[in-house]
Amino acid sequence: MGYSRDFRKRVGLNHESKNKNFRPELLRKIDAWWRAANYLSVGQIYLYDNPLLKKALKLAHIKPRLLGHWGTTPGLNFIYAHLNRIIKEQDLNMIYITGPGHGGPGLVANAWLEGTYSEVYPDIAQDEDGMKRLFKQFSFPGGIPSHVAPETPGSIHEGGELPKASAV
Repeated sequence: MGYSRDFRKRVGLNHESKNKNFRPELLRKIDAWWRAANYLSVGQIYLYDNPLLKKALKLAHIKPRLLGHWGTTPGLNFIYAHLNRIIKEQDLNMIYITGPGHGGPGLVANAWLEGTYSEVYPDIAQDEDGMKRLFKQFSFPGGIPSHVAPETPGSIHEGGELPKASAV
């Protein structure tokens, strides 16, 4: 991945850096996680079928009713990816409190990526068929809500706003 010299210098990616937290390989992995979580989030909002886009995208692959807010999701995914790094590095036991209830696709995506979702819901496996089910069930009749809800592994609160979430 080609980062500018200025960016690499600012985050400690130059070869002289002693900052082990931003080794190029680790940064590439965090970026890959973030991009995967973003793709899974978009897929949940928009895709009814064809989860890996192996076929040319057709109207039949798109959900007829789109729910779930994209705007908050990349930020939530970014924080999740970096919290994973910090938790592993410092062996932390922590909780991630989020307020934007409609950031649900991001938190569901991350739970699926880390394997927690598939542990709780074995029919949503970490493969192409599981991804298709993950996408299809999101904000769809008989599926899961468009916000973080009790059905989301690790959730202790039903969607909503930050003041309500931080009161939990």
